[in-house]
Amino acid sequence: MAGSDLPRRLAVAGVGIPFGVAVIYLGAWVLAALLSIVAALGAREAYLLAEGAGVRPLHMIGMAASALLVLSASWAETFSDWSTLAIIIVIVLTLAALVTAVFSRGIEEAPLGTVAITVFGAIYVGGTLSFAIHLRSFPGVADGSMGWAGAIVVIFPLFITWIGDSVAYFAGRRWGRVKLVPKVSPGKTIAGAVGGLLGTLGASLLFAAILINPYSGAMLSWIAAAGIGMVVACIAQVGDLAESLLKREAGVKDSGSLLPGHGGVLDRFDSVLFALPVTYTLLLFTLVR
Repeated sequence: MAGSDLPRRLAVAGVGIPFGVAVIYLGAWVLAALLSIVAALGAREAYLLAEGAGVRPLHMIGMAASALLVLSASWAETFSDWSTLAIIIVIVLTLAALVTAVFSRGIEEAPLGTVAITVFGAIYVGGTLSFAIHLRSFPGVADGSMGWAGAIVVIFPLFITWIGDSVAYFAGRRWGRVKLVPKVSPGKTIAGAVGGLLGTLGASLLFAAILINPYSGAMLSWIAAAGIGMVVACIAQVGDLAESLLKREAGVKDSGSLLPGHGGVLDRFDSVLFALPVTYTLLLFTLVR
């Protein structure tokens, strides 16, 4: 990220963060409506990256399935119910992509790649973003209605991930010398990765002590908060690298240009896509309700 992008990034964050917090507070249906749009746009960006690598996905049905995966998380009363709906959506998407490929893709247009990438984009974005809805309606904490209890739970992985990203960026600029995975992301350094780990760890401990424990109606021990912080720090950085890998294959710097200074949806949410399902899983075993 160039230094000249910082003012634009801060301006977007200054508007986006309060708006996002308000949407999360209002409840799962409002959040689902917004995230379904984000999921569709993110899937579209994934498909555009695939086109840059020579594959032509089926944009419309993949974007629709990505949005439906998020919306279905609000329709379902439990995670188990959503799992059934999600499987049905993915199966229908796969069959629809295969049928469409039969009639609109010749063998020379890589129909196997077309179907695979179409399904991948919907799961990669819509499937993972759905966990924001599950966190907002976390069992034993909230039912998705307006309020802070569930809002705090879903803000938790967003906060610690983005704090970790920010610390990683500044640590990398200040002390970064040795590259982390230069073939995937030349800008990532070991110093930045360590800074991100420490930043996420500290943010997790702070968030648990100041917000989760006093206001969510549940308890997260400092050991559990530290463990979640370390795991999320690692998985979030893998998410960042994974998106960088896709962009390098497509030969582009950013996945899109929707957010000034940030790039596209995938550029902003790449770490979060990995962090949301991991945080949900870890909280099931560590958050005392």
